[in-house]
Amino acid sequence: MPKHLSFVIPVHNEEATLKLLFEKLKLVMFQTGIDSYEVIFIDDGSRDYSWQEITDLASQHPKLIKAIKMRRNFGKSAALSAGFRNAAGIIIFTLDADLQDDPAEIPKFLHHLESGFDLVSGWRKQRNDPLSKTLPSKLFNAVACLLTGVQMHDMNCGFKAYRREVLQSIKLYGELHRYIPALANNLGFKIGEVVVEHHPRKHGKSNYGWERYARGFIDLLTVLATTQYLHKPGHLFGGLGLCFGLVGTVSLSYLIIIWFLNLAGMNFGPIGNRPLLFFGILCTILSVQLISLGILAELMARNVDADYVDKQISEIIDDSGFDI
Repeated sequence: MPKHLSFVIPVHNEEATLKLLFEKLKLVMFQTGIDSYEVIFIDDGSRDYSWQEITDLASQHPKLIKAIKMRRNFGKSAALSAGFRNAAGIIIFTLDADLQDDPAEIPKFLHHLESGFDLVSGWRKQRNDPLSKTLPSKLFNAVACLLTGVQMHDMNCGFKAYRREVLQSIKLYGELHRYIPALANNLGFKIGEVVVEHHPRKHGKSNYGWERYARGFIDLLTVLATTQYLHKPGHLFGGLGLCFGLVGTVSLSYLIIIWFLNLAGMNFGPIGNRPLLFFGILCTILSVQLISLGILAELMARNVDADYVDKQISEIIDDSGFDI
C-alpha cells in the first residue's frame, strides 16, 4: 500500500545511533501530523551489531520499519538502490544514520517540495567536520557543479528529498548517488536546496576517505558522458582529439621553425633528441585516435535501439501537461 513518506537510511557500523535516529524520526512525524510513513534501514555489510539493532527495531515496529541486509559492503549507491526498490512512499527521503543529519529539518524539505520542486537537497552551510573532510568535499562540489552546470552549494549532502518519479528515472551504481541532482537536472526535474543544521559526529567514525573522492571524480566523467554526450559522443572524443591535435601541431611547428633556422646557418641545436619532438608526435597520434573513436561512436549511436530512445523521451516529458 503506498505511503506518504519513505525514509531510506543506509547503515554501515552505526549501532550506537540507530535507535535514537528512529525515535527522532517518530517525533518529527508526530509533530507534523504524518502517520503514513515507513523507515527503511539497509545494513551495508556492517561488522558491528547494527543488524541486530535494526532487527530489534523492526520487531518492535513491524508496520513502520523495513530491514534490508546486504551480503557484504557493496557501497552507498547499492544500498540506496535496494532501499529505493523497496520504498512505497510518494516522497522519499535519504539521510545518513550517524545523526549528523537532523530529522527536525524534514518540514523544510516538505515545504520546498510543495513549492514545486522535484528534488530538494540539504546544504550544510555550517559543517561540523574536520578540515580533512570538508576541504576535499568543497573541492569536489566546486568541480562537480562547474562541469555538470548544476548550481548547488552542497551536491554531496546525503540529506535529500525526492518525488518518487525522480528516482524511478535514475539507475545508481558506483558512486553515482553523489550525482543524483545532476542526473535529475539532465532529465528536466526541478531541483532545490535548503540550509540544514549539521551536527558533529559523536559515535563511530566516518566511512569516507580520499579514495572515495577519487572514485567519485571517475564517476563524474561517467555522468558527463551519459548526460551531456550520450547522443553526441563525437563531440566528446572529437573535442578532446582537436585539443591534443592543437597542442601537437604547435609543438611540432615550433620544432620545424628551429629546423629551418638551423638550415639558414643559425645554431639552435638538433631537434631529434628533444623531448618536445616526442611529445608533439604522441599528441598528434592521440588526436587522430580520439577523432577516429569519436566517428565510430557516432556511427554506433545512430544504431541505438529505438525503444531506448523512446524511453529516454518518455522520461523527459512533463506528465502534468495536457494533450491538444
